[in-house]
Amino acid sequence: MAPEALEDLVVTQAGPGDWPVISGWAADEGWNPGLCDGPAFFAQDPEGFFLGRIDGEPVSAISVVNYGDDYAFLGCYLVRPDLRGRGHGLTTWKTALAHAGTRTIGLDGVVAQQDNYRRSGFELAHRTVRFSGSAPAVAEPPTGVRAVVDADLADLTAYDSACHPADRPRFLAHWLTAPGHRAVVRRTGGRVTGYGVIRPGRDSLRIGPLFADTAEDASALFAALTADTAGSEVAVDVPETNAAGIALAEAAGFTPSFETARMYTGPVRPYARERVFGVTTLELG
Repeated sequence: MAPEALEDLVVTQAGPGDWPVISGWAADEGWNPGLCDGPAFFAQDPEGFFLGRIDGEPVSAISVVNYGDDYAFLGCYLVRPDLRGRGHGLTTWKTALAHAGTRTIGLDGVVAQQDNYRRSGFELAHRTVRFSGSAPAVAEPPTGVRAVVDADLADLTAYDSACHPADRPRFLAHWLTAPGHRAVVRRTGGRVTGYGVIRPGRDSLRIGPLFADTAEDASALFAALTADTAGSEVAVDVPETNAAGIALAEAAGFTPSFETARMYTGPVRPYARERVFGVTTLELG
């Protein structure tokens, strides 16, 4: 590796205007980013995105998004294919990780990078499997499920916090209302028993999150999310530890198409892992 290769790389914070470059690279990798993910991502941590440039041209990217004082999530780790193997990725990585400070960092790592992540101090928590397929026709509208309205936000924020390693109200407010995003909630006796979001992606519709108290709640939410999309390609990322979530995807006729590994550098606060039938997004957790 020539010394000048690294000397020419300048890593700086990225802004919303840089998102088309980052999401375009992600699409080229087959990650199927959502069409309107950017504003919600930057709402959570406007300073958490980085680009490496050579002579002003973007060549590498990464995000290290902070959630509160204890947790951060790493994603969007990309290097332009024609410039890989020159150390640009590692330099970008080291620069961005400083943004997390002493926080525990999580990530959803692709198979090819998991050994590198282990060497950087990340430990496996579980595999996550993307299930994809043609949305099935829904015979009857599910009971107790309706579209999310503004009055649901406080309850959904509390429910989401119980299903995630950190609070994320800024992110959620954008995620529930972004263009093309359709959010549904299920209530029993007035209490939230689950919610889900479906959004357009580059290659297929994406479900995430799909959080629910029970398999029956998750099935009702899944049916509501796919009710208007019969025949369309849909994908959902299911933690391998949630057997009911895998069964739900398989019952819909979905098959595995991609996998990642959820990894952490340290402890995370307890959360209701059994309620996670579908991960929100592999980029921000």
